[in-house]
Amino acid sequence: MRTITGAPRVGARRQAVVLSAVGVVGALALTGCSLGSVGQLGVHAGTDAQKSTAAITITPSPTKTIAPSKPLVVSVAAGRLTDVQVAGPGGVAIAGTLSLDGRTWTSSSGALNFGSKYTVKAQAVDRAGLPTDLTTTLRTIAPSTFLGISVTPAVPGTGATMGVGMPLIMTLDHGLTTPASRATFEKRLHVTANGKPVIGGWNWKTDDVLEYRPMKYWPGHSAIKVSAAIKGVQFEHGVWGEKTFAQTFKTGAAMVSYVDMNKHTMKVTRDGKVIRVIPITTGKAGFETRSGIKVIETKEYSRIMDAATGGTAKTSKDYYRIQVFYAMRLTDTGEFLHAAPWSTYAQGSFNVSHGCTGMSMSNAQWLYGRSELGDVVVYTGNDRPMDPGNGITVWNVPWSRWKATSALAA
Repeated sequence: MRTITGAPRVGARRQAVVLSAVGVVGALALTGCSLGSVGQLGVHAGTDAQKSTAAITITPSPTKTIAPSKPLVVSVAAGRLTDVQVAGPGGVAIAGTLSLDGRTWTSSSGALNFGSKYTVKAQAVDRAGLPTDLTTTLRTIAPSTFLGISVTPAVPGTGATMGVGMPLIMTLDHGLTTPASRATFEKRLHVTANGKPVIGGWNWKTDDVLEYRPMKYWPGHSAIKVSAAIKGVQFEHGVWGEKTFAQTFKTGAAMVSYVDMNKHTMKVTRDGKVIRVIPITTGKAGFETRSGIKVIETKEYSRIMDAATGGTAKTSKDYYRIQVFYAMRLTDTGEFLHAAPWSTYAQGSFNVSHGCTGMSMSNAQWLYGRSELGDVVVYTGNDRPMDPGNGITVWNVPWSRWKATSALAA
């Protein structure tokens, strides 16, 4: 494809050949010579005033204000374009691409802006080389309301690097209330890892909040980019996309740990390789730790744990209030990974905790120093399931069911 911007002429070499041919016609006419079949050049025999048969049109029609999302297309019938110039505010030239056959010029994606006036000047020749031209103006719409977007990891306030289990949360400043508007918006969302498309899906939690997860975890050591090509798109009455949105995150090492509550061990893997097996203890009878896939939500070097926050009465023999170190939250209701030096006798042998995963001080310190928010911990060993929404629980939803929550699933 060839690109035209501003004043440069298109097809100059071919035009010169055609115009030369027209000059030959004039010379032969003066000497009374015949060209034979004049219809071959598209000239009307017996007519002194020769009018070009080429017809230039512009889409969308300049008679109405247009949306910037729609490309500006200049076309010619029965001929080819020789020059197209489109100028916006301040005379700034708008880039575009000419088709190989010279019949269509299309503005570059995103070239037009809201509330702007554009002047279009186009020239063409027909098959006989006879020229025609068109000059017109058009305007783009000027909406009063634009759709704002923000994206963060599922845990607000996290840094630029996240674990491979961290979903993304997208928040809109205007709710999209209809299936059609949600589908229109979702079609324009793209997620890539190191520049390659990710197999994943969006879940509409509310009219203005979406959650995204890949089919499996994110790849480690990757640049994750979220973009929304919404410029010039109308979603609901009066609500338009103002500009293309893009934001990038990074994943650290793929840290995935596997807790076997029957064997009382936690196998820690980094980028698919086992780097340590840690003796642990989990919830005793009546306080069973939940099975399922959990994600680290917070990291705290020191934390006071009070059993009353989990519903245990202060008069109960199971009540406790204690300071713990290297605490990493896994559920909103209070399951943590943390150091538990008081239970080293049980670690690796049986379960004595109130639901947390306890380990020695040295193992807790080692794990804490290698963990990111968003790292994954998979628990097996009992029938107590994860509660939906009790922490980051997206990985406990089967992929087929997660896909069904997309606005594009219908």
